[in-house]
Amino acid sequence: MAVNLPPPDAQSLKPVPGVALGVAAAAIRKTDHEDLLVMRLDDGARVAAVFTRNRFCAAPVVVARQHLTMLDPDASIRALVVNTGYANAGTGKAGLAAARQTCVELARALGCASAQVLPFSTGVIMEPLPVEKLAAGLPACLEGLRADNWLAAARAIMTTDTVPKAASHRIDVGNAEITATGIAKGAGMIRPDMATMLGFVASDARVALPLVRQAVAHAARHSFNCISVDGDTSTNDSFVLIATGACPMAEITDARSAEYLKWRDGVTALACDLAQAIVRDGEGATKFITVRVERGRSEEECRKVAYAIAHSPLVKTAFFASDPNLGRILAAIGYADVADLNVETIDLYLDEVPVAAAGARHPGYREADGQRVMKADEITVRVVLNRGNASATVWTCDLSHDYVSINADYRS
Repeated sequence: MAVNLPPPDAQSLKPVPGVALGVAAAAIRKTDHEDLLVMRLDDGARVAAVFTRNRFCAAPVVVARQHLTMLDPDASIRALVVNTGYANAGTGKAGLAAARQTCVELARALGCASAQVLPFSTGVIMEPLPVEKLAAGLPACLEGLRADNWLAAARAIMTTDTVPKAASHRIDVGNAEITATGIAKGAGMIRPDMATMLGFVASDARVALPLVRQAVAHAARHSFNCISVDGDTSTNDSFVLIATGACPMAEITDARSAEYLKWRDGVTALACDLAQAIVRDGEGATKFITVRVERGRSEEECRKVAYAIAHSPLVKTAFFASDPNLGRILAAIGYADVADLNVETIDLYLDEVPVAAAGARHPGYREADGQRVMKADEITVRVVLNRGNASATVWTCDLSHDYVSINADYRS
């Protein structure tokens, strides 16, 4: 689609010291592509994650959460294992056993405890995970471990994605140059609250574990929790942040320090690149839409308005058709559940075109101008609430005929 990004160049994806990646075609659901990824971490890596808030969360989410909380203080996470094909969600006790057995199999091969392995799955919900196929594929993953294998890793975690999603940033912190590289997958079943989305970002920074936990929450809030393709929150959403500590630098231990803030913001910028790539690859998407809400009383109320617009099927289908039926945006603002919202103060813009002023059609607005903007591949919707100084931004896409076809045929 016009709004999608080209596949990343393998040379642009920088190895992160302390991380090696290996992939395999394990035929977990289909036999024609690599569907299994192992990320091996050097001892001492600091790992933190945020997960879906869907109460029907997948078995690997349950197990990964447990392993992150039960790990011995003197131990560290040594590996992540990711499979596509089956999500291992809605699978009950058998699914939990399968996720735990996955960790046991990889831990045995690596010579570590099973609690030092985090499992992740994506794919069809309510189907059993064939652990025997997954286990059979692990040796090939381990034999193929390489530090420069990020592009292959991004491809191995794809489901309905049309392009792999990966990026690298350099982050200058004091006298140290930190490398950060990440991959993500997702194209449908995407909305905030840990938007089937997976994201993995690694850097070689030396950062205390409590600060890694703070940074992953901050990065998620300002990236993956700011996107919406179809308004569906997945059972498997997970975002993992890794700080391997391999960079020769003093450990960052102060959350108020310039060094921490520089690293946190660099990681967040990388997560934003990956999150926006997911929206651009939204199933059937033809347009990339930025929704910015300004001058609200709080960031939270600005987010409510932005999400209401970004989730609305009526708004999204209007953008697909380039139909300036922009009353749909006003309607979405009105049901965003913002207390004491005075609609008579609200202004609305499409790119530079003023559409509404003081809660009504702008006297200078012409539908031809609105249609001109809506025909573009990239569009900004700007809502000015005129009741404070807070703002928020959400990224979304249109909703096309292809979205229905892709999801109707997903299990075929």
